[in-house]
Amino acid sequence: MGASHSGFERSLCTLANAYRLAVDSIRARKLRSFLTLLGIIIGVGSVVMVGAAIEGLGLYAEQSTSKIFGSESYLVAQVGTAGNMREYLQKLRRNKRLRAEDYQYLQALTGDRILYSPYRQRPEEVRQAGLKYEDAVVLGAGANLPEIRDVTLVDGRFFTPEEERTRQAVCVIGYDARTALFPASSAVGRTIKIRGIDFLVLGEQEKLGSAFGRSQDNQIYIPYTVFTRMFGTGQSIAVFARPRPEAGMKMDEAIDITRVALRARFKTPPNKADTFEVVTPDAVRTMIDQILSMISAVVVPVTCISLVVGGIVIMNIMLVSVTERTHEIGVRKSLGARRFDVMLQFLLESVLMSMVGGIVGVGLGAAMTEVLSRAFDISMRITPFYVMLAVLVSSAVGIASGWYPASRASKLDPVAALRAE
Repeated sequence: MGASHSGFERSLCTLANAYRLAVDSIRARKLRSFLTLLGIIIGVGSVVMVGAAIEGLGLYAEQSTSKIFGSESYLVAQVGTAGNMREYLQKLRRNKRLRAEDYQYLQALTGDRILYSPYRQRPEEVRQAGLKYEDAVVLGAGANLPEIRDVTLVDGRFFTPEEERTRQAVCVIGYDARTALFPASSAVGRTIKIRGIDFLVLGEQEKLGSAFGRSQDNQIYIPYTVFTRMFGTGQSIAVFARPRPEAGMKMDEAIDITRVALRARFKTPPNKADTFEVVTPDAVRTMIDQILSMISAVVVPVTCISLVVGGIVIMNIMLVSVTERTHEIGVRKSLGARRFDVMLQFLLESVLMSMVGGIVGVGLGAAMTEVLSRAFDISMRITPFYVMLAVLVSSAVGIASGWYPASRASKLDPVAALRAE
């Protein structure tokens, strides 16, 4: 028991001595140590920032999806999502166009259980008393859209089913449209011109920001019936839907009912795929997660290359340090230091530099993330995973970079080392 305790104390003393010598060596060469650490600091900071950006993109995508869909709604369209133009054109050729008659069919057949709203949009210039707003997007929708999507108003109200049915020229405008056309007063009760037609503003939507790079505050909602009268029936419409609260259905059940109804409408054989698309918030999030995973799988390893470069720098400096301190090594060995003691000293020095560089790099990455988030108003979120990844990789680089120089130092012949100048 005593021998075991004595062995532990000896090992602890050896480690403490090696640590002290490593720290003294780093302090004695402050500038060189700092320059050596730069590669690790930049590498770790880059990993933390890239990780924060990827996590921020995921958070931004989730918020954007929520803005577009709400919590329990889904979208039925001829083409819902497409990864590229080729896929889009393929779906355009394969799928059926959704027309107003198809929306009415869904409404008549399943409207007692599911809320539906037609949905079309187009860019337009909007005017008001000498002012104009060129970036507006006019949306034709049903009066029940706020029940399907989370359309929150800060002033006024949405148009009613009666106003939609009688084709009243009324609208609800977004934050950017309101500030451009009514910079000093409320827009409710005032009129705007769309294609020369006066529209009475009934309400103002809350500020939403952007979703997937597109502003959600330039929207102007008008009744779908008025939209059709102004711009024609168009090629195809989209339909937003969600189960009625009183129906007690989940979204998946509502989607199945809608799919069955449309397949019957389009006379789709049982062995054929749907000739339309249903897009849900979960499907969009899954697609985005896959994209972010691909980005992470490519970008993070590339960023970690800078840590490898930093490790090579540490190895070179440690080799130079072994050469410079050959006489010191000889003195230590002649006084009874073992190969293990010498190797531990240099290995610990390398690991310490890497760990210090890792810690400073994490701090730098966190600071830069905060600065970029505030300066450009973007979502960036630091997560423990990327912090741990950066620190672990930097520590591993320190061990790998210091092993060879430490091994070389431990193998020096004491007599030859003492003769070295």
